[in-house]
Amino acid sequence: MKIVLASTSPYRKQLLERFQLPFETARPETDESPQPGESPATLAERLAIDKAQAIAGTLTDALVIGSDQVAYMGAEIFGKPGTVERAITQLRRMSGREVIFHTAVALINANSKRVQCEGVATRVRFRTLSDDEIARYVAAELPLDCAGSAKSEGLGISLLDALTGDDPTALIGLPLIALARMLRAEGVQLP
Repeated sequence: MKIVLASTSPYRKQLLERFQLPFETARPETDESPQPGESPATLAERLAIDKAQAIAGTLTDALVIGSDQVAYMGAEIFGKPGTVERAITQLRRMSGREVIFHTAVALINANSKRVQCEGVATRVRFRTLSDDEIARYVAAELPLDCAGSAKSEGLGISLLDALTGDDPTALIGLPLIALARMLRAEGVQLP
């Protein structure tokens, strides 16, 4: 079966390449709006499944991977900022605080319709950041396309005091440990 990543994220593509398996990418068309009363973890997991289903419904003989990440602090969700101003605002809010990045991955077998989904939480403690540090970071890395406005795989790591989680790839956007388990359950040989 072919493997399809239901994402055009360059970060997820780079992570999936670590498995050294051939795969294709496809852009899922999904509404990413939270449902009333939906927790951040539930939102991430629902969106991962929705993205995979959007592509799996058009294919046969494929394993389709969907993923989504929601960064939050209490009830406040930090999405992709999209602009420099919003990135700066997000980083000011997170300065000196702990933020949870909940990253979900889903795998759908387009033949059997089997759905697997797992969420991985990463706790990230931001150090206290000055306005100058925030401005320099945003100008240097332009983290406008990632939840929470910080790329831990790049210069963003300098903004942190600590992080804890079961899978370091989850924070970048695709939990490879969970995904490897799912792929093996579908008969894919790894390594």
